[in-house]
Amino acid sequence: MTLTPEVLIAKSARPHVLLPRFANRHGLIAGATGTGKTVTLQTIAEGLSARGIPVFLADVKGDLAGLSQPGAAKTKIVERIKALGIADHRFEGFPTLFWDLFGEQGHPVRATVSDVGPLLFARLLDLNEVQSGVLNLVFKVADDQGLLLLDLKDLRSMLSWVGENARDLTTTYGTVSQASIGAIQRGLLQLEQQGGERFFGEPALQLTDLMMIDPQGRGAINVLAADRLMQSPRIYATFLLWLLSELFENLPEVGDLDKPKLVFVFDEAHLLFDDAPKALLDKIEQVVRLIRSKGVGVFFVTQNPLDVPDAVLGQLGNRIQHALRAFTPRDQKAVRAAADTFRTNPKLDTAKAITELGVGEALVSLLDEKGMPSIVDRALVLPPRSRLGPVTPEERAAIVAASPLAGVYEQTVDRRSAYEMLMESVTGSTVPAEATQAAGSGAWQRPGGVRTPSTADDPAGSATAPRVPPRGAGRAQSQAQQPSRPGSGGVLESVLYGSGRRQGLAEAMAKSVVRTVGSSIGREIVRGVLGSILKR
Repeated sequence: MTLTPEVLIAKSARPHVLLPRFANRHGLIAGATGTGKTVTLQTIAEGLSARGIPVFLADVKGDLAGLSQPGAAKTKIVERIKALGIADHRFEGFPTLFWDLFGEQGHPVRATVSDVGPLLFARLLDLNEVQSGVLNLVFKVADDQGLLLLDLKDLRSMLSWVGENARDLTTTYGTVSQASIGAIQRGLLQLEQQGGERFFGEPALQLTDLMMIDPQGRGAINVLAADRLMQSPRIYATFLLWLLSELFENLPEVGDLDKPKLVFVFDEAHLLFDDAPKALLDKIEQVVRLIRSKGVGVFFVTQNPLDVPDAVLGQLGNRIQHALRAFTPRDQKAVRAAADTFRTNPKLDTAKAITELGVGEALVSLLDEKGMPSIVDRALVLPPRSRLGPVTPEERAAIVAASPLAGVYEQTVDRRSAYEMLMESVTGSTVPAEATQAAGSGAWQRPGGVRTPSTADDPAGSATAPRVPPRGAGRAQSQAQQPSRPGSGGVLESVLYGSGRRQGLAEAMAKSVVRTVGSSIGREIVRGVLGSILKR
């Protein structure tokens, strides 16, 4: 089969193609349930992968896993192929990497607490303004004292210590509300009950593992198992937003490439924007606007175009609109809004057509050779070459076992961090660090130029440091310091050498921290693009 540079998406009287060099101008796939959004997404992912472009997408229903298997000549598919006059259609599977925050249906995905940062944590825990301020204070104290926040037990222990020493912290950091400390702790408990603790820890996800190319030159399709994750929609939205911000922060500026480094698909996009504060919405808009120059395209998939704010919607150049139902005033408003976003076709009543589209049929407007949106047209979407539907547990297990990342993320690493320092102060013995397995990448290739910190960046690093150290530690500003002495360790040392009002656990922890952090006192960790932008 001859592979054309452009990706054929749909056909009417003319073909509708996605130009890879404009895939970083972002896109929207919208339509009511059951109108064919998933099939359209699958067709786009296949076309991008075949041209060496990696894709990341969330599988919220479990049927996108079929991308890994060849399709079958079912009656409706054969009829669609004939109707479109496609002579070279063949069924094939595509290189697929399975991921799962719970580590059950794919490689585990983890980030450190420092990676996520206080802004997204506040969003994750649904904190109010006062509680968010206290959480920022806790992160600041941990940064100033060189305490690594890697997992939830690190954050919980830090919250407890801040609550116990609130009086001594007030003059330096501001008032600490005990009620807010309690609210945050309750939020962490609820997060753990939802399984969120599996996401925080090490080894942290390395971005280059999402941008791999197989030996045949095809881009990896990264499928995040999200069927269970969707039971906790706030965790789902926060994780994808964190990943998008990490891509923005760590990828170098490349301008407009012949094809993007990665196409990132945000399914169920309304979860990203529902109840989000204005400050966060502003930063999402900024990231979507600027990440294009990092070689990343973002596609939003949602039922209703009104789910996406106008400021973000205006950044989406490639649009595929499936049928909408107009039963309520809000539905009718959505139909009119969707119709108004397209470039007018004098031969088509766009608003009327949106309510009449059949399954697998869509209104299509993609960027042309000049980067301009094409005139909207009613077209039939091509059927995918891979399987329509889920894979069996045996097929999934075989793909995970044969993955070039097999064994890299499966074993959890629990290094010496804030919680271990606290435990050492109580027991008087050192808590050993755990090692992680490492696996080769076979003949698969990773892109260059992605900033990944080295173990030397880690102020609390050890000989058994994991393959992927926390990026929060990698962002630390390196400052040479003299050995600790009275007055050099900030509030923790002031507790130790002060009036003696604080004794026991807090004092023991202070002594341990002052002995341990040494050269790392006073450093600032720059976390996540959203957090760093917000502080400006």
